[in-house]
Amino acid sequence: MLKKNSGTGCSPGAECGCTPGSGCKVEAVLSVDERGQMVLPKDVREKAGIKTGDKLALISWEKNGSVCCLALMKAESLSGMVKDVLGPLLYESD
Repeated sequence: MLKKNSGTGCSPGAECGCTPGSGCKVEAVLSVDERGQMVLPKDVREKAGIKTGDKLALISWEKNGSVCCLALMKAESLSGMVKDVLGPLLYESD
């Protein structure tokens, strides 16, 4: 079952740390089946440019020892971010 939000941002103090105006919003509410699978709605896939065969990275945030937020991003974007962060460290002289 899919439910859409009115498009407003997360509430102040939300577990994920999203604040109004940060661009964070609930796109859809997904159901998880008995095999742990869920479906990303077509309009969300199109908006995010996700196509068949794309690899997605699942990122989690923990608070007080429990996962409080999950996010998906294209794996190709993640590898670029890692290179940007770690690249300069690889070339630092001792």
